[in-house]
Amino acid sequence: MISDFFKLSFKNLQNRKLRSWLTMLGIFVGIAAVVALISLSQGLQGAITQQFASMGTDKLVVQGAGSSFGPPGLGTVGKVTKDDVELIEKISGVENALGRILEPVKIEYNDIESYTFLVSSPEKDEDRKLAEEVFNIEYEYGRGLKSGDKYKVVIGYASANGEKNGFEKDISLSDNVKINGQDFEVIGIIKKTGQLMQDGVFLVQEEVLRDLSDNEEEFNVIAVQAKQNVDLEKLADEIEKEMRKDRGQEEGEEDFSVETPGQIVETANSILGVVTAVLIGIASISLLVGGIGIMNTMYTAVLQRTKEIGIMKSIGAKNSDIQKIFLIESGLLGLVGGAIGVVLGASAAKLVEIIASNQFGIDILKAHFPWYLIIGALIFSFLVGTISGVMPARQAARMNPVDALRFKL
Repeated sequence: MISDFFKLSFKNLQNRKLRSWLTMLGIFVGIAAVVALISLSQGLQGAITQQFASMGTDKLVVQGAGSSFGPPGLGTVGKVTKDDVELIEKISGVENALGRILEPVKIEYNDIESYTFLVSSPEKDEDRKLAEEVFNIEYEYGRGLKSGDKYKVVIGYASANGEKNGFEKDISLSDNVKINGQDFEVIGIIKKTGQLMQDGVFLVQEEVLRDLSDNEEEFNVIAVQAKQNVDLEKLADEIEKEMRKDRGQEEGEEDFSVETPGQIVETANSILGVVTAVLIGIASISLLVGGIGIMNTMYTAVLQRTKEIGIMKSIGAKNSDIQKIFLIESGLLGLVGGAIGVVLGASAAKLVEIIASNQFGIDILKAHFPWYLIIGALIFSFLVGTISGVMPARQAARMNPVDALRFKL
């Protein structure tokens, strides 16, 4: 019996193709937006987790309070200093600590000016090695900075690429670029990482950057390497305790933060989750509109098929049978619209991924389509359609067969 109801519902939808497509429009637009946003969000969360996991399980990040979501140190309100580095290095459980500076500078190349962040590289070899581990620095061409490289610069993949650096020309080894009016020779180009800031980096010696920025003491971020088998959470608590004591601050009033890779990932994913939820809420308005469209269509169908309903009732159809027919029909409208929306949403997400990779060199933005996202979207769209058809179906089921047979449009 149920299979007959489905066949009849399919036939009714096929007989009204244009109206069915217009009815499904709101559903597949909403589902497409939701699928695209969730798939990109989950892909981005996975990429963020992978990026910070690559830091290892023995690293901590210390920076000023008020940092925005992004690479450590970017958007920081508070500052950490050389004294903080010396204090942290004395704490039991700390193998090494190094500070890094991020300063906005003017870059000139090929008679074009651009503004970006200049990042410091530590003077000591062991500190530089730790920085390369923490920030995943590997070299495609040339070499890294060494002690005595005063006016030398290492640049990221995107900074060297003429299609991405804004200078309309590739920057190669031994080329000179002007940084705040001073000539620097390019001695190394970092491998592509897919991280926006890392690929666009300009890296110079710490003391050179301090001279350029008139910054004698401050850092934007301190990278801390723990000794082997040290509990990172306990070490983070100890660093916070010693820094509060040194700064004369009470717990909860710190102007700095100490975070493990796991905490950074949790914070980033939390922010990303809120943003995604807001965007999905906006996209869900399309689903509400689609549901109203289905309800309107089903009311119209009840009106147009009044005589058909009267005939079915006169030959023995029950109220429940009539109701099932209209509920299945409205559910199918939602389901088919959802299926189209899933395809469109997946296509849109992959397109964004491809554009981000090819045009901007951002490999961190990946679309991810878990099975539960696809199945959930289809079930949800079917439920939206079915619920929207409840009231029209009840109206059809309650019709008096005699009145229905006499009805004229």
